[in-house]
Amino acid sequence: MLSIIIPILNEENYLPFLLESIKRYITTRPGLVEIIVADAGSKDKTVEIAKKYGCKITKGGSPAEGRNQGVKVSQGDLLLFLDADVILPENFFEKTLKEFKERNLDIATFCLEPQTKRMTQKFLFNIFYNLPILIFEKIFAHASQAILVKRKIFERVGGFDEKIKFAEDHSFVRKAKKFGNFGILRSSKILSSPRRFEKEGWLKTYLKYILAEIYIIFFGDIKKEIFKYQFGNYKK
Repeated sequence: MLSIIIPILNEENYLPFLLESIKRYITTRPGLVEIIVADAGSKDKTVEIAKKYGCKITKGGSPAEGRNQGVKVSQGDLLLFLDADVILPENFFEKTLKEFKERNLDIATFCLEPQTKRMTQKFLFNIFYNLPILIFEKIFAHASQAILVKRKIFERVGGFDEKIKFAEDHSFVRKAKKFGNFGILRSSKILSSPRRFEKEGWLKTYLKYILAEIYIIFFGDIKKEIFKYQFGNYKK
């Protein structure tokens, strides 16, 4: 079974697009795919929407807490962690699961493509995110917004570190890489919302992530409130 786990907080404007992109695949595989949303106390219609799509609801918290809580109520031996504001492209599961198996991977992530028609933004995503993670794939594991991992690897790592304040997903894959084969899946890109960049500013956001990477390299996991991060505070 494949368990899809999504931490959520006030995502009524974005969650439906993600669930619609998943819906066609899961309807053809009854009993083999489950969707779990870990709600951190949404005040909008997020939970109502999740129930409409047949999702299993559990209590969440921070993104790390939500993912860990989702695993606790999941049944799958393969886990797919997704942010609520992404969209999966057509034939995502068929391509992804095939490549994951053929490359004998235990943990994997994806390149990102912004949900925009602006070529400048797509270029920036490729230069500042996709290209670096591909270049350092075998040296410095990196992941954001989507992680596919075998349950046995998740359990060996001990889940996501809930004490980390920023970039807990990067920390998780680097620890997981010690226990299994890690790779960047090339067959599909995750369609990523640029909402954080648009709200905080493109240059400012890129600079924040670059500084976070430098901090992690020299000092380790970010367990202090050094970088401002907001969860579930974005509108359409």
